[in-house]
This record gives sequence, structure tokens and C-alpha cells, in this order.
Amino acid sequence: MADAASQTYDVVIIGGGPGGYNAAIRAGQLGLKAALVEKRATLGGTCLNVGCMPSKALLHASELYEAANVEFAGIGIEVKPKLNLTQMHKAKDDSVEALTKGIEFLMKKNKVDVVKGFGRIAGAGKVEVEAEGGAKTTLATKNIIIATGSEPTPLPGVAFEDGKVIDSTGALFLPKVPKHLIVIGAGVIGLELGSVWRRLGAQVTVVEFLDKVGAGMDGEVATAFQRGLTKQGMTFRMGTKVTGAQTSKDGVELTLEPAKGGAAETLKGDVVLVAIGRRPYTQGLGLETVGVTPDARGFIANDHFKTSAPGVWVIGDVTHGPMLAHKAEEDAVAVIELIAGKPGHVDYDLVPSVIYTGPEVAWVGKTEEALKAAGVNYKKGKFPFAANSRAKINHETDGFVKVLADAATDKVLGVHIYGPQAGELIGEACMTMAFGGSSEDIARTCHPHPTRSEAFRQAAMGVEGWTMQA
Repeated sequence: MADAASQTYDVVIIGGGPGGYNAAIRAGQLGLKAALVEKRATLGGTCLNVGCMPSKALLHASELYEAANVEFAGIGIEVKPKLNLTQMHKAKDDSVEALTKGIEFLMKKNKVDVVKGFGRIAGAGKVEVEAEGGAKTTLATKNIIIATGSEPTPLPGVAFEDGKVIDSTGALFLPKVPKHLIVIGAGVIGLELGSVWRRLGAQVTVVEFLDKVGAGMDGEVATAFQRGLTKQGMTFRMGTKVTGAQTSKDGVELTLEPAKGGAAETLKGDVVLVAIGRRPYTQGLGLETVGVTPDARGFIANDHFKTSAPGVWVIGDVTHGPMLAHKAEEDAVAVIELIAGKPGHVDYDLVPSVIYTGPEVAWVGKTEEALKAAGVNYKKGKFPFAANSRAKINHETDGFVKVLADAATDKVLGVHIYGPQAGELIGEACMTMAFGGSSEDIARTCHPHPTRSEAFRQAAMGVEGWTMQA
């Protein structure tokens, strides 16, 4: 790499997560001179290092472990698995290492200068990078992209304590299976990581302030989802707030109260996972040097990715919209194309959400509740996986697919899936909706048999009432 301080860049990106590194790749592809600043030793951000990727490794491993314990005998495979948690963690870490090296390769391939250290804006067209050890370098640039992501939101009255009161990162590295894991928060992170440790042998209790799991999820799906997780062995304390925590050598004692008011009680566990969401990361970023002020929740506002400061752009979790890696990736491509003088746009109504439990939950577009609140006249088609041939053969019959379509035009407005491989199936819904497709478009498209994708087609058929039960 040439001396970064001796040249002027077209764009300097602060943050090497999915938003940052995808912006860097697209910049290189379009011939822009780009530098990527990252404070971690490895690229990939939260998602790759301590988020999406390692959690999916543990989800996959724990699914296999539970299948061997619970399901194999019924299909004629007799084994008695033994958990080697050290090896499970090693396999996870090896996968993460391979992925981070892949990102480093892509930076070289696309001629992106990677500058390791903590980046901060030092005024218009300037990014100062402080390397480990204190050495500072100032990068001159025509454009700055803020892609610093987010961090776990702390819970007042519940202080983090290593090994006892932990965040999502801590939950990825527990050295032993907790006897009783208490998860505060029934969102994506809490339910996924709670599922991991339940499968590996922990008693899991989920405490949630709201009355339903999966904030933003379709109500019918949320009810079925919680029922399924309960059947698997999770315990839920809904409509409950945590007001304090006391740690001891024996574990953690939480103080709970009904969210709507009432008598306090205590709940004891040996590990508590705080998973109440994430907040934008802007600490020490130097926003004041260019007159950018985050809002009350810490988000940096944008107008087509532009901040209030000329030449300063923002993408991903640190700005508004779904706090999802794939949303950040879409932002990344759009912002670079705008900088390069091309059209750049993201339709946030078509950003899918997935919870990678077993079964999975995935959705895109409007929920029934949102359509009713907006006064939209819609029709619904629904098909259970219990009637899908592939799901029945694989003994994966929990859940259903629901398709919501405009009653007058038949345009698909939302798709909600609770069931096996839901995260893989939702892509077809996204594509259909991106082209303004109708439920009939799906219903009259041949799908391979036997596959779970047929459940999606059957649900679309159901919008007009001609579902064919298997």
C-alpha cells in the first residue's frame, strides 16, 4: 500500500463491517480511490467477528447436536452424542477467521487501502486514524462515509459483568453450558442465542417487556413462534421489566416487575444475557468538527445517505432503517454509486428480516396489523408446513406461510413465513415484490416437487382460494 497520508482519496470509509467493506469493494469496482479505516484487528465488523457469522456457526452446530440427541433414533440412526464445547468454539472461530481473510483478499483485489486504527473526522475532507500505540495519520479525501455500525444497548440497573451478566458477544464465547440462562429481550439476538444454549442443555428463561416476541413481527406468526419455542423448552415471562441485578459467586439474581405495574419478585440464574437491542456507535467520531449532530436516540440523519455536512455520508446501523447487515450492504452500494454520479436507491420496504431459530422466521413487507391500521383492503392466503410433502418427510412440520395481497390489484404486500428454511424461502418473496408481482404470479409459477418452496406457492394460491392440500 502506498503511503496513505501522501494522497487524496475519492472516498474514505470509517468502519469495516458489511456496510463499510461493501462500499469499499464497490468503490474499487467503479474506479474510485478508496481507503477503509477499521479499529479491529480484522475486517468484517460486528456481523462477521462477533455477530451474524459466529452465531450462525453455533446455531448450526447446536441444531446438529440436538438432532443427534432427539431425532436420529426415530429415523434409524443410533448414536449417543457427546458435547465437546471447546471444539465447537474452535470450529466457529476457524470459520470466522477464514471469512475475515476473505474480506482482506477482496480489499487487495479491488485496490482498496486498508488503514488499521480508530478513525475520526478531523474536519472537512479529513479523517484522522490513531493506530494501536498512538501513532496518528491524517487522510485527505473528497468524501467521507460513516459506517461505524452499532453496539449492544445496556439496560439501566443491570451492569455487565464478565461471565455472569453478558452481551451478545459474551454469549458466543461461554466456556461451559449454563445451568440456567436468563435472556432479557425476546428479539432476534436473544431468541437465537437462547436457542443455542437451550439445545446444548441449558434451562432458558426469556424475560420480555412487551406482550409478544419478535418486535415488528406479524402477530399471528409471533403467537405461533412463541408457542413453538415454548414447546421446545423455553420459558417466557412476557410483559415483564427487569429493574435490577445482583451478582454473587452462585450467579445472578434479577428483580422483576410487571411492565404495567405490580409487585416485585426475583429470578435467579447463573448467567444473564442482556439482548434488548443495539444503539448507533458514534463515540469519539469527531462529528462536531463538521457540524453533524446525532438525534436523541444516537442516529445520524440522512437524505439519500447525505448528512448535513457536505461530502459526509452515512450508511448502515448508525443511521435510520432496519439494523441489519444486508440493509447496510444495500446502503453501501447505493451510496458509492451516488458518489460516482450514478443512480443509487434502496427500497427499505423490501428489506427482509430473518430469525435463525429452529424453525426459522422470515418476513418482508407489511404485517396484517400494519395493513389494518392503514385501512388497506387485503386478502390472505395461508398454507401449513404440515401439509407440505417435503416438510412431512423431513419431520419439520411446524409453521406456515402467509401471503398478503391487495384485494383490488392482487399486488403482494407482505409475506410471512414460520417454518423450515424460512430464511432461504423469503428471497423469492422479495423478488416478486421488487417487480410489483401479484399472488397469481407466484401461484401460476411452477415450483419443484417435493420442496418446501411449494408451501409458498400454495399460500399464494390461497389468496384466491384454490390451495391444493398435499
